[in-house]
Amino acid sequence: MDWFSTLSLALGTAWTSGINLYATVTVLGLLQKFGATKLPGGLDVLDNWWIIGIAGFLYFIEFFADKIPYIDSIWDVIHTFIRVPAGAIVAYAATSQTDASVQTIAALLGGGLAFSSHGTKAALRAGANLSPEPVSNWVLSIVEDIIAFVGTILAVFAPVLIAIVLVIFAIFFVWFFPKVVRGVRKLFGGIRALFRGEGFQKVARKSS
Repeated sequence: MDWFSTLSLALGTAWTSGINLYATVTVLGLLQKFGATKLPGGLDVLDNWWIIGIAGFLYFIEFFADKIPYIDSIWDVIHTFIRVPAGAIVAYAATSQTDASVQTIAALLGGGLAFSSHGTKAALRAGANLSPEPVSNWVLSIVEDIIAFVGTILAVFAPVLIAIVLVIFAIFFVWFFPKVVRGVRKLFGGIRALFRGEGFQKVARKSS
């Protein structure tokens, strides 16, 4: 891969890792395992069946956990400390054969993109959990899964297109950031309320 394709793949998969890390790793591993692509840098280790199997199993768990109100928010809180550093690691590994300065910048941008996509997801989920019906959780979860799968494939096979998607998302995130902050406050406030035996919706609304 040339430098642009490598960087687009690194940042694109870091972004999708913030949405669904396990789907991203599973798709990347399977694409290389069956010879559809040659992943750059250190990402070539993802074609190991143990890695693919563990990532696929965790995706299976997340598929259901992500569609249950309140459970999805607890899952997101836990994965704040997993998806964001994983996004930085994915970007760092993908660019391991480039200049050290490029690799460092890629890791920083990758972590930032993972944080922004994860924060957007968590904010939307916190808002959905204030709704009395569960349909919105299912719809959001399915849309997020589709974005993660399609985004990963685009990062591998359509570097220009995923670069455009990332620029559009970055512009959107600048506008959406205040809502992300409020959404994350609702999320953590609601989770604390659940563990105290209070209502998620009541406390989350107070923190808005």
